Amino acid sequence: MSSCFSLVSLFESFLRCSLTASGLSSQFVDVDVDTTVHFWGPTPSSSQSKNGVSKKSSIVLIHGFGPHGAWQWRQQVSFLAPYFNVYVPDLVFFGESTTKSSERSEIFQAEVIGKLMEKVGVDKYSVVGTSYGGFVTYRLAEMWPERVEKVVVASSGINMRPIDNVEIMKKADVETIDELMLPETAGQLRKLLRFAANISRVYKLYRENRKEKLELLEGLTLGKNDNPNISPLHQDVLIIWGDQDNIFPVDMAKELKEMLGKKASLEVMKKASHLLQIQQARNFNKIIYSFLCASS
Repeated sequence: MSSCFSLVSLFESFLRCSLTASGLSSQFVDVDVDTTVHFWGPTPSSSQSKNGVSKKSSIVLIHGFGPHGAWQWRQQVSFLAPYFNVYVPDLVFFGESTTKSSERSEIFQAEVIGKLMEKVGVDKYSVVGTSYGGFVTYRLAEMWPERVEKVVVASSGINMRPIDNVEIMKKADVETIDELMLPETAGQLRKLLRFAANISRVYKLYRENRKEKLELLEGLTLGKNDNPNISPLHQDVLIIWGDQDNIFPVDMAKELKEMLGKKASLEVMKKASHLLQIQQARNFNKIIYSFLCASS
């Protein structure tokens, strides 16, 4: 176990060097009296021209359950940073973001990200969210259509129903959904990684703030009803899914496209599972770049 922790520490150092080389810096912002958000983002000097106007469009990358944002989005940051001002926040109770609030819903997480972008002075931005981060992304786009320009939802069953959790538990051979999503033992972590994709061991990072993260799972407002309350978004939306996703089957993506309306499109990646941005980073990056740069 100690060797695993040393590998995690080594990779954390690599992450910091990688994001710094991409022009981002580690920053903290108090978005209100209760909540502090840690994020990686451009320094003001690098994101603005001489007259104070941003040189590039802004994009927010919102991570899913598991390790914090830098772990999940490193390969996207290095690809996108030359073209966009990239912001990679840690959602509340992930990484170093904290709150004294008792709120635990994805709506609360979206409000926090919205406040963060206000604090850093960014009025317009596109959002990319994966898995749980897709739930937050949907709420963010829904609440602030005048701020959020384009939306990417990756591997995120925001149209899920209670029966979908039952199916996930059957496939994964677990008794509760938190046993899969919030592993407490090395054996449970191996099961999750086999189920989602083949990625590095990050046991320590899954155990941090486990109680609060369990409350986040329980606090989801989406997925509680047999008839998903998903409304079309005003923005152009790209849905990206893996054809071998074991958590959210690709049929959910097809249904979600219909629910999100005429401005939604779907891209299914072949031989890909749940963690698209890690498993097939190069293809994933090309797809989202083309979408973000295309004219509406």
